[in-house]
Amino acid sequence: MRLPALAVLAVSVTALTGCVAVNSGQPGDSRAQLVGDLAGRLGQSGALTYTAVYRLPQGATATVAQAQNPGRAAYTYPGGKLAITPQYLADCRTGTLFTTCTLTPPPSPGTDPAAALVGEIADRGLIAPEMVIGLLTSVGLDTAAVVTTRDTTIAGENATCLQVTGAQHAAASDFEVCVTSEGLLGSFTGVVSDTSVDVTLDQYEPTVRPDAFDLPAGAKVTDRRPK
Repeated sequence: MRLPALAVLAVSVTALTGCVAVNSGQPGDSRAQLVGDLAGRLGQSGALTYTAVYRLPQGATATVAQAQNPGRAAYTYPGGKLAITPQYLADCRTGTLFTTCTLTPPPSPGTDPAAALVGEIADRGLIAPEMVIGLLTSVGLDTAAVVTTRDTTIAGENATCLQVTGAQHAAASDFEVCVTSEGLLGSFTGVVSDTSVDVTLDQYEPTVRPDAFDLPAGAKVTDRRPK
């Protein structure tokens, strides 16, 4: 199983090398090449093992943990945690008195677990790499879209950013996305299907804690997996 990552705005930008705007009418032009290259780089994130902390609006944070062999992922965000392991998909919500977790079957072996979490992640103000890849693919074929590119540094990682305006055939008409050289989602700002997303990478480690995919301690668990 493969998996993705998330993010926040308000980072230290330490290496800005300039911007280039591209808007050619040919689907196979340099705009499409730029967008395709960034989408391809982001697609590599599913094969990585890492822990990433993202800053969200109002000073909140979210943590993404991902590991391989077997593929596992966990998204801890204000108010809860989503986790996928070979044993379960866990949706945990933090309540006033206690945390509740609902367990359902994980994706079939060989299925990218990120695809199973796209909807749930979006509902929590986050965005999965798969959704960003879909946006970039649409922009690459959209002759009306204007794309501006720049290089920067986010959380100590080199990153390439694309700012898109005027897209007519994507789920977001205007957005900016940054992807690190290793393929992590560095940041995303925009409104996707009426949901505002504003995330930026704050900390990154190429390791994962052993308990990263565990259920929260003391949580009340409802198990809806087949017996």
